[in-house]
Amino acid sequence: MQLVCPAGSLPSLQAAVDNGADAVYVGLRDETNARAFPGLNFDEADLRRGIAYAHARHRKVYLALNTYPTTQRLVHWENVVDQAAASGVDALIIAEMAVLDYAARHYPALPRHLSVQGSATSHAALRYYASEFGISRAVLPRVLALQQVERLAEKSPVPLETFAFGSLCIMVEGRCQLSSYVTGASPNRHGVCSPAKFVRWDETGEGRTVRLNGVLIDRFADGEAAGYPTVCKGRYKVGTEVFHALEEPTSLDTLELLPRLAACGIAAVKIEGRQRSPAYVGAVAAVWRRAIDRLREDAPNFRVDSDWQATLGRVAEGVRTTLGPYHRSWH
Repeated sequence: MQLVCPAGSLPSLQAAVDNGADAVYVGLRDETNARAFPGLNFDEADLRRGIAYAHARHRKVYLALNTYPTTQRLVHWENVVDQAAASGVDALIIAEMAVLDYAARHYPALPRHLSVQGSATSHAALRYYASEFGISRAVLPRVLALQQVERLAEKSPVPLETFAFGSLCIMVEGRCQLSSYVTGASPNRHGVCSPAKFVRWDETGEGRTVRLNGVLIDRFADGEAAGYPTVCKGRYKVGTEVFHALEEPTSLDTLELLPRLAACGIAAVKIEGRQRSPAYVGAVAAVWRRAIDRLREDAPNFRVDSDWQATLGRVAEGVRTTLGPYHRSWH
């Protein structure tokens, strides 16, 4: 089972590799990737340096092209495919069919992974992407229950990758309309749920407030942790109550599910967080490296150490963790 870790910068890539990642996924500094925050991601020089650093240690680098271009802008996504192939990346993580088609026709030897943004949740979808575009892996959306993942793994024509730790999303990836409703900028096309130009923080007599395009998303008391604002994780007044009406800020943590994921043949587990710091990447990678190694060495006696959970709890979004949709009583 491969450990795939995020990197929003060269120091994060180095932290991931140094702490046991088998592969690191990155994006360029434009709207072709779904973490297009200012100051984040790689230019061409950093990408080449990162690839050299990883390859020297026998690790891999995947490039995410996981947003959806308009017809007029498709050529830019195609140019990024060209750039990625020339730089020596080990695989492309692609969401949109036209981009997959271009990569398959022009660089058939360069592995193509179907992004989580492609929203493939059935055997039929996986077969289609495999037959039409020759994908060599598919990243499953974070809305599936563990039993659904296991059933997909039984007959999947390609190896599967699942998210293991990090921020959750209540939407089937690639289909979110919440942020574009508030800002007019689609996360599927502009590469970020809450573009920084729409975010405004204010200190008020009632606490620190954050607005997205003028819409009040949350208000924080003194000393309360304040995460980056997204519509889905805001607090809203419903009737007479104010609460996280859509989704609480918690982190997915599937350490205890690792034996079942391995048993059904999941090829890779993925850590979310290209927008997070090198310290986060290094800490999470180190924990998951130890867990995967322990499972490989002695699967029947695998257990989760309390210090692993303590480490993950300290870096979790909202300082809480959950099994998310992997564990639910209804299907």
